[in-house]
Amino acid sequence: MRNVLRLLYFVLFAGITGTALAAPAPPSIPGQLVFKLRPGQQPAALEAALRTLEVGSPRQKFPHAQAPSAERPGSVDLRGIYQLTMPAALTLDRARAVLLATDAVEYVEPLYIRQPQYQPNDPLADSTLTSLTASQYYLKQIKAYRAWDVTRGDSSIVIGITDGGVRLTHQDLRQQVKHNYADPVNGRDDDGDGYVDNFTGWDLANNDNNAGYDINIVHGSLVAGVAAARADNGLGIAGLGNKCRFLPLNIYPNTPTGSFAGFEAVVYAADHGCQVINMSWGGPGGYSRFEQDAMTYAAVNRNAVLVAAAGNTNADLLFYPASYDHVLSVSGVSSTDQKSPSATFSHRVDMVAPGLSILTTYGYHGPTSSGAADADYVAVGGTSFAAPLVAAAAALLRWQFPQFTAAQIGAQLRQTADNIDGLPANAVWAGRLGTGRLNVLRALTQTRQEARVTTSTFAPARVAYAPGDTLRLAVAVQNLLQPVAGLTVTLTSLSPYVTVRQGSFAAGNLPTLGQTNNAAAPFRLVVATGGIPLNATATLRYRLTASGGFQYDQYVDLALNPDYVVLGANDLTISLTSRGNLAYDNLAGTVGAGLSYRTNDNILSEGGLLLATSPTRVSDRLRSSGGRSRQSFFSLRQATRQQPGPRADQEARIAFQDTIPVAGSRIRSVGVAVRQRAYAWATPARRDFVVLEYSLKNLTADTLKPLYAGIFADWDLPTPDGAGRNAANWDSTRALGYCYALNVPATGSFPARYAGVRLLRGGTPTVYSINSGAPAGSPIRLADGFSVAEKFLTLSSGTRRANRSAGLPNGADVVQVVGTQVARLAPGDSVTVAFAVLAAPTLAQLQASADAAMLSYTTLLPTQGAGKSTADFKVYPNPTAGPLRLEVPAAFGLTEIQLIDAMGRVVRHQFVSGRQADANLFGLAPGWYTIRAIGTNGVLRRALQLQ
Repeated sequence: MRNVLRLLYFVLFAGITGTALAAPAPPSIPGQLVFKLRPGQQPAALEAALRTLEVGSPRQKFPHAQAPSAERPGSVDLRGIYQLTMPAALTLDRARAVLLATDAVEYVEPLYIRQPQYQPNDPLADSTLTSLTASQYYLKQIKAYRAWDVTRGDSSIVIGITDGGVRLTHQDLRQQVKHNYADPVNGRDDDGDGYVDNFTGWDLANNDNNAGYDINIVHGSLVAGVAAARADNGLGIAGLGNKCRFLPLNIYPNTPTGSFAGFEAVVYAADHGCQVINMSWGGPGGYSRFEQDAMTYAAVNRNAVLVAAAGNTNADLLFYPASYDHVLSVSGVSSTDQKSPSATFSHRVDMVAPGLSILTTYGYHGPTSSGAADADYVAVGGTSFAAPLVAAAAALLRWQFPQFTAAQIGAQLRQTADNIDGLPANAVWAGRLGTGRLNVLRALTQTRQEARVTTSTFAPARVAYAPGDTLRLAVAVQNLLQPVAGLTVTLTSLSPYVTVRQGSFAAGNLPTLGQTNNAAAPFRLVVATGGIPLNATATLRYRLTASGGFQYDQYVDLALNPDYVVLGANDLTISLTSRGNLAYDNLAGTVGAGLSYRTNDNILSEGGLLLATSPTRVSDRLRSSGGRSRQSFFSLRQATRQQPGPRADQEARIAFQDTIPVAGSRIRSVGVAVRQRAYAWATPARRDFVVLEYSLKNLTADTLKPLYAGIFADWDLPTPDGAGRNAANWDSTRALGYCYALNVPATGSFPARYAGVRLLRGGTPTVYSINSGAPAGSPIRLADGFSVAEKFLTLSSGTRRANRSAGLPNGADVVQVVGTQVARLAPGDSVTVAFAVLAAPTLAQLQASADAAMLSYTTLLPTQGAGKSTADFKVYPNPTAGPLRLEVPAAFGLTEIQLIDAMGRVVRHQFVSGRQADANLFGLAPGWYTIRAIGTNGVLRRALQLQ
């Protein structure tokens, strides 16, 4: 079932009310990224791309990983994962775009840093702490003493403690470490596993064999003590794992070259025989396919039970790695089974365990002058210490039920937990604390039933669903424990915004490990047509029931009504956000569907509206520095899409604004409200472009003179060699800025060889073409950020020859800003500017599409002057053989007339003033034209026939 989390790869939300979850991306390791080759590809396929990025050779992360096996369906291949060190000038966005453009790579991601879930408290705060024996109240609570009468485990069962360093000399830990006698400390890799002298675990963060306590983190010692402190030694405490051993694996750096290595440690533990792996660390948000691959490998390929802390945030949220597929997510309770005050809760939590006042090995104090050594203990709290209780229980089960798979061990733990939803103190969290509190005795002695949904497949597959969407949901079901009879899966929507039209699946009788699915008759659902809050999350519940009283609930979430719309009526598909961005709403490229042309591959890594009136008054939501973006614009209402619209096959309506500038502030916004309209057509002549129209209203008390508006476009057009070598140019005849891929045939698998932006309406055109890799000292250098002053420069430099092209002769990563200069905008006044976003296989087709976009804009999207009608606009004689007179209202403020041919090209224009103007059209070919009158109070158009 948890495979559906892939649908939430781009957006994380909380609840069904539509409140967006504030879960910022976790920190990542600077200068490092990870990517995975597609099956069948070789590293050599990336050589050109790596040369373009000017980086060294990537390092295979898991060269000794086990290959996938047909005997373990769903197993994953880690051998295609590589880590890359980036130079300081290279951004993750740029590297991602170039690597993905090779089509040889599945994903490119940062390496996130996950934090330990440690919340220490005063060891004397609990009145039960009268002695060391009595202090371990939780052992009685989870029925550990009676469980040890059934089994105390065995030293052959090893729990991988992926955490900070462990005090290996502590009196309750030193005899519980699992040593690797095949590789003694002698300076050689005796067992040939790629690690020299890994006799006592490994330090994955610093790549050495010192997994002991040598940094100022006690967390590893605390966690190890809960799971595996030595029992029956007459000292200190007893770990729940009793005779089971632990393998210390340090994941936090203590050297300048070290880096967080939690997921690498999980793979190491799985490859080195750990049947259970504990992860008492993590963070909200930041779903990662690399991290999920590591979890799948350990659980499926290597059959390890994965246990993780659910988090110490008192909120309903997804927390990683606990929320990944194949991981037991453990939250915390008190001695009375009430949810711990800070413990995370959600439908994704599997179960809970005691997590307050957990007495364990401290490992902070070494030998003392009195002779006492490594004998300190402390009571701590947090889900970090609930998780190792479940991990230790899993270790006991692995000894008791050697035939069970890792998935079956997890099911046994869930189904034998003591349900605590009925406690009055937990009523508010009912259904979001998993199946209940750990009961080790029942887990060892009572074999239950658990059938569960293992995969959920939505069709059509989307990141988020819009109002009115209909969809199908196919599920795969597996019975993990005792046989079930008459199994039924019932789907129910817990959200008022999703209706289940067909929600019952009779799975029938399933033996142990039996599987089935409803692919032939999937569930059917429909999204409400209106009233859905922005960025809402709808929760669906699977209720599995069978003969004999079996009942088990699982949940899956749908993201609804996203804060962006997608226009895809023709060959160009584009996402438009409610705050002015194009393609994606964030720099990571995870919110939105991108911009693609005749394929599913994105060709615009970043785009959006850019406004300015001075070097210190700029508004945008584009990149700034340090991997961040400016946040000038905020949404006034949700972006909406009409299909069909009154003027086009698809239309979008968006409204946003920036803040009113504050006097005295060094960097100020412009102070403009923006009403955006977008149009897309499916007709053959209009399939290569989308029209974007912006109405800009001055909200300030000052006249903006001038006002600049433009479209920032960081195009990434693919090339056969994967190098992504692009160039930029300017077509002054059409006010068209475009980029193109070098050395790409006009036909074949690269339809988007050209892409660009044309100014359709506004003042004086501007263009600025940028080479992203420009050296230090260049007027604009994106390698060290994109400053407010640089943004103003891109809009205010006109169409100077030096700024028209970039990337030649060899190609580069190029960016282009196509804009317009409006001479003045008085307080309260509005002006309209319009652009066409285009893509095509050849330059000739791009130019033809640019002409068609102008024709479509001038003929299909008539714009009237404020308060005026076309009746006030007189054009005669019509038809005409050459002479022409125009008359407009006195208040129109006529400044220019233009004659536009059927291809959208301006073939005649002249600057005028007053109410009347005369034009001479002799010498033009007969046919239909559009006469356009431009004034300070709007634009008027009329069709004209030239004889």
